[in-house]
Amino acid sequence: MACINPDGTLTPSAKAILSAVSSPASLEEVAKSTGLPLFRIRSSIREMLEAGLAEEKEGKYAATKLGQEKI
Repeated sequence: MACINPDGTLTPSAKAILSAVSSPASLEEVAKSTGLPLFRIRSSIREMLEAGLAEEKEGKYAATKLGQEKI
């Protein structure tokens, strides 16, 4: 995964995204707060959802307990 290094640590952009979703936020809000392009946010969030680091509820994304531990 592009968000997770081979040693299991998060990439700097993944940490920034997870920090941005420490409270529920839309993809657009995450892009604005991190300064990362929206396409990068979408692909990273998709990977984080698959890895159990983030969850989606009513169009907002939030870090899971596992995601918060990784930050």
